[in-house]
Amino acid sequence: MTMLTVTINGRAYGPREVRDELSMNDFLREYLGMTGTKFGCGAAQCLSCAVIIDNPDGTSHTMPTCVVSAMNFNGKAIRTIEGHAKDGELSVLQKAFINHFAFQCGYCTPGFVNEGQVLLERLAKKPVARVDLEKTIAEALDGHLCRCTGYIKYHEAVRDVILADPGRYLSRD
Repeated sequence: MTMLTVTINGRAYGPREVRDELSMNDFLREYLGMTGTKFGCGAAQCLSCAVIIDNPDGTSHTMPTCVVSAMNFNGKAIRTIEGHAKDGELSVLQKAFINHFAFQCGYCTPGFVNEGQVLLERLAKKPVARVDLEKTIAEALDGHLCRCTGYIKYHEAVRDVILADPGRYLSRD
């Protein structure tokens, strides 16, 4: 047993005693009741379980939770799919996913939304040329698997958010 302290969606949890082998996915779902993060393949290959890690330097990245011990998240700030909506209002990205029907069964959607959000945050800091946009989105979403083959709709949803605010996400090149 080990003590775990983590910040999730801006709220501190712990210190709390957890089993050393407890996965972060199980901690979120079983200990905290946050069921938005899914358990897909159990091998960190589909990334349905990906959450956002907020680094102290202001950058962020996603990380799988199905095979990673909760203790690997000790002291970290993370965001789950539950953290995107604010005051009952869906995020712009979530709305774009709905508008594009960028989900079928919805199981992989949390991982795609989290990855799309990380991309938006990265582009807000370092915009990309319009000519490189399609490739940039494809590379960002690469590795996430959708059993229902919704890839095009996920891509289109992220692209539409970026094109709706080109001054923020696209360079002037």
